[in-house]
Amino acid sequence: MNWEKIWDTIVNFFNDNIWSIAKFFGVLIIGLIVVKILINIIKRILNRTHMEKISQNFITAIIKFLLYLLFVLVLLSTIGIEVTGILTAFSAALLAVGMALQNNIANLANGIVIVSNQMFKKGDYISVNGVEGSIQEINFLFTTIVTADNKRITIPNSDIVNNPVTNSGAHPKRRVDFTFSVAYETDVELVKKIVKDVMISNGKVYLDPTPFCRLKTLASSSIDFFANCWVDSSDYWDVYYYVIENVYNEFKRNNISIPYNQLEIRQRTDKITMPVIKTPLPNRVEKTRKENKKKFDLEDASLTDIIKEAKKNKKKTKKEQ
Repeated sequence: MNWEKIWDTIVNFFNDNIWSIAKFFGVLIIGLIVVKILINIIKRILNRTHMEKISQNFITAIIKFLLYLLFVLVLLSTIGIEVTGILTAFSAALLAVGMALQNNIANLANGIVIVSNQMFKKGDYISVNGVEGSIQEINFLFTTIVTADNKRITIPNSDIVNNPVTNSGAHPKRRVDFTFSVAYETDVELVKKIVKDVMISNGKVYLDPTPFCRLKTLASSSIDFFANCWVDSSDYWDVYYYVIENVYNEFKRNNISIPYNQLEIRQRTDKITMPVIKTPLPNRVEKTRKENKKKFDLEDASLTDIIKEAKKNKKKTKKEQ
């Protein structure tokens, strides 16, 4: 292999096309900056509307994809490649890929349905197909939720559109429901009074509608009371646990017994030996965590942030020199 000839060919190519190469990189750099600035402007325009944050992110993602696609076509045109043929080939490839990825296309279409109908807003607590959590993001194909124990779950958009979805955060107010079981010999009116008094004692509970409590079921070993009250959606669990704990305490103070199933108990006569590790617990060693440095993003940065970043880079360059 003649390496000298290959090297000469490469050198001649760059000598003959130096301006085309410079033009290509010039369009590349300027194009990237222009696209990022346009995306930044679009985000700011959408932020001034009353559109939900999730809808804004979805629209921004679509526009970003189209802008970068246009940018790639301009780059190809700059180096002399016929764009018409590429578009034709791209359309044919898109059709083939579309037939192979029908489920993903359905997810994309359903994502548009979710956003256009404003089915959810960021932070809504939903339950679908046995999975529940707070809405974090809706993108082209999937909806991301975060569970109460901080797990991230990704659900295909088609599953959300094609299944019943319970949205607990759709309205500012929620009803908290309770069921209390007591023994048959209990005074019904006393139980109703205790439960209502406990609900009313919490300032987060609405007095209109009035907290409700009535005898609901005559069960086999208990009488069951149904109660409810209305609260702000954000106060649901605070009020739920408050009422449960305080009703239990009030039942004890008023000698109201809570029935339970009877069990047959047998005493063991053999001696039980439990294995024990006698070594005490180790001393706590704190984990060293690295700080996550915030990455500067031209798309999300304001004009002030851009100027500050430019000054910072200028100072850094001077120090290095």
